Amino acid sequence: MAQARNKTQENDGDVAAFIASVEHQGRREDAVILLELFEKITNTKPKMWGDSIIGFGRYHYKYDSGREGDMCRTGFSPRKANLSIYIMGPYGDDETRARRDALLAQLGKHKMAKACLYITRLKNVDMDVLEQLIQDNWDYMNRAYPQ
Repeated sequence: MAQARNKTQENDGDVAAFIASVEHQGRREDAVILLELFEKITNTKPKMWGDSIIGFGRYHYKYDSGREGDMCRTGFSPRKANLSIYIMGPYGDDETRARRDALLAQLGKHKMAKACLYITRLKNVDMDVLEQLIQDNWDYMNRAYPQ
């Protein structure tokens, strides 16, 4: 049986043009700030993943079910309702999870689902804490999926 392919693929889309096309002005402004922050932390160039994810780095995953694919190591998307920040590494050891949970408690207004942090506006969060969450995630992904 053929494996299902991850429909979110890295592509040559124009990151700057995508950000410029974001309808909500505040979300567009926040996307510019996040772009700079992610570039600083990851020291990599952004790539479009699918139509709306700005991703940094890549990793190959394989589930016990046999499904496998590639995805960005971290990234974000300025969605209509909020900013989605992809924190792919929340499944580390107890110490890693405890640190992440402590940082999330200090972050400010947000929602968290599996590997996605939702923020309405950056002005509602502590940017130093957000930077540390992204850095910790980047470090974790690099340990878990060495290149």
